[in-house]
Amino acid sequence: MDTQETAQKKIQTAKAAKDLAQMNDIHPMDDFIRMDRMPHIWCPGCGIGIAVTAFAAALEKAQIDLNKVSIVSGIGCTGRVAGYVKLDSFHTTHGRPIAYATGIQVANPDMKVVVFSGDGDLIAIGGNHFIHAARRNINMLVVCVNNFIYAMTGGQVAPTTPLAAYATTSPFGCVEPPFNIPYIADSAGAVYVARWTTLHVRRLMNAMTEGLQKNGFSVVEAISPCAMYYSRINRLGDGLDMMNFYHDNVEIRHGEDTKNLDIGFQTKIICGKFVDRERPTYMERYSQWSEAAKGAKR
Repeated sequence: MDTQETAQKKIQTAKAAKDLAQMNDIHPMDDFIRMDRMPHIWCPGCGIGIAVTAFAAALEKAQIDLNKVSIVSGIGCTGRVAGYVKLDSFHTTHGRPIAYATGIQVANPDMKVVVFSGDGDLIAIGGNHFIHAARRNINMLVVCVNNFIYAMTGGQVAPTTPLAAYATTSPFGCVEPPFNIPYIADSAGAVYVARWTTLHVRRLMNAMTEGLQKNGFSVVEAISPCAMYYSRINRLGDGLDMMNFYHDNVEIRHGEDTKNLDIGFQTKIICGKFVDRERPTYMERYSQWSEAAKGAKR
């Protein structure tokens, strides 16, 4: 083999290696996740990244035009999600993502709006927006990652903290009964309500897919471990220990009455799809009213 042929083979080998490296650089979620912003900020053992993975898979499975999807987040650990997803993204003020999302949806009825935020952001300061968006049946998917605590700001007690659980502001145990998120959503008028833990990745992805495809106000609660504050303060081990608890203590009951879905401290967690019904959305009612008003005699 002469020198020229040897050099040619080396060039071809190098090119093949480069092509293989480029192929390996293509992540299956490149179309959905802003890889240039990795690594993310979430702590080891946190389940928010898993919830984002489930959401990215749901976007693909739902076969929705990504140009017609926008995502809105508020403040807190989960509130950072909007910055990592390749969608029209809005990182809004604390407790106000549903209000922003309502404006987006009403101004652009063809858009599918997703609110992706935490229990403190959506159910505490944002609780009023949550119930009224459900009442109006605004066409949006709300993904509420519930870690039972205010994690980013120091581990304070939240409106979802189970009775007797410890937090930095409840050193003798929480004395306030927690909100039952599926019950609030159901009683306020949501058309789709489901709950899963971040251990149930496939089921969580399927719930998000159904929520994306549903016409109306849909809620998916994702129970997620907070290994940094909730787990440490309550001496529950690390994120893996909390996942093991979910494995051993989750009971799946599809169609369960949402009144029965309270979560106690280290007790069984009921998961499943609880509500899946139809009713006119806000914009459908508004359009009917508008047409009737145009034809009314003055």
